[in-house]
Amino acid sequence: MDTIYPNCAGLDVHKDTVYACVRHMSPGGQVRQEVRVFQTTTRALLEMSDWFAQEGMTHVAMESTGVYWQPVWNVLEDRFNVMVVNAQHIKNVPGRKTDVKDCQWIAQLLQHGLLKPSFVPKRPQRELRDLTRQRAQLIQEKSRVANRVQKTLEQANIKLGSVASDVLGVSGREMIQALIDGNKTPEQMADLARRKLREKIPQLCEALTGKVTDHHRFMLKELMDQVRQVEQRIESFDSRIEQVMSPLDRTAVAMLDEIPGIDVRAAQNIVAEIGADMSRFPSSSHLSSWAGMCPGNHQSGGKRKSGKTTQGNNWLKRTLMQCAWAASRTKNSYFQAQYRRLAGRRGKKRAAIAVAHSLLVVAYHMLRDGTAYKELGSNHFDSLAASQRTAPLVKRLEKLGFRVTLEKAA
Repeated sequence: MDTIYPNCAGLDVHKDTVYACVRHMSPGGQVRQEVRVFQTTTRALLEMSDWFAQEGMTHVAMESTGVYWQPVWNVLEDRFNVMVVNAQHIKNVPGRKTDVKDCQWIAQLLQHGLLKPSFVPKRPQRELRDLTRQRAQLIQEKSRVANRVQKTLEQANIKLGSVASDVLGVSGREMIQALIDGNKTPEQMADLARRKLREKIPQLCEALTGKVTDHHRFMLKELMDQVRQVEQRIESFDSRIEQVMSPLDRTAVAMLDEIPGIDVRAAQNIVAEIGADMSRFPSSSHLSSWAGMCPGNHQSGGKRKSGKTTQGNNWLKRTLMQCAWAASRTKNSYFQAQYRRLAGRRGKKRAAIAVAHSLLVVAYHMLRDGTAYKELGSNHFDSLAASQRTAPLVKRLEKLGFRVTLEKAA
């Protein structure tokens, strides 16, 4: 095989140790390699980096093992061309069952150009990713605490969730605080309702009549304090995300916010995962494949065996699916029409995945071309179907020698 990188290194990264193999290929085809073991402390990693520089290494490859590869990447990225490769792409070879042989095999594959690097963004985008992902975890934590609040209310036979759509809304929180204080009647608590919820005061009086004990009051107080703490942490992450975003990122977020189903937080999550520069993805198909939002391709013997989506970027997929469900409920939008068109014959989940894929494709073209979102409307597929039915008929008449001009009836 041809030699692509004459001087390269392969790393087998673990929690406490790194097995490093430097590999040299002389013009005559002679191979010289050496393996050393380093600790994962900063001092040891800097020693490994100096050793690579002395050996004249130009490219370094390692597997993506949890988070252990990240400190190694941070030390080496400024001095060498570093790539992280998917562990599944490096198949096990019979007899290669030691860490030493692992790093040698990685170095050999890299030298012949047989490794495909994974997409690792620059440091600012990696830091933005950490912030948006941690915020997503906090939002999930708030949902879990809200469910525990609802569970406690049900134990006390308080049916507030059956009347109010949002138990943790302004009205709901005041009623829960009144339950914690225990100094108001159900009628007085129902009178705390605001805006449209005041139309349901009779139902609220019945729903707020229960058997609330001191145990329930204690549980509700602690859970509501936990909700407020999580909300404060989420607001802190929101402020930090706004601070670290670059002007290009802010422009991309403002553009994506125009798409139905995508709000500011979702746009920030998308930009943090894929970035604002689309030059790293040759086409929208490459981006969809990387994100795991396109059908799988498993064929054998001329038969399609599986069409499941690949794993991809789970953080991005989660955001896109949430946006897809929201877009499917946006009235008079293209995505609502697409969802309804597919849900009847393919099922709701497959239809939602198709909408999520369309959202990602739209986001790719908007960020790549710098264009604004253009709504096609809910009747897009109807007009498209009409043209598909008339075009073959016009073509058949033209073959018979007629000149056809179509004019819509009044």
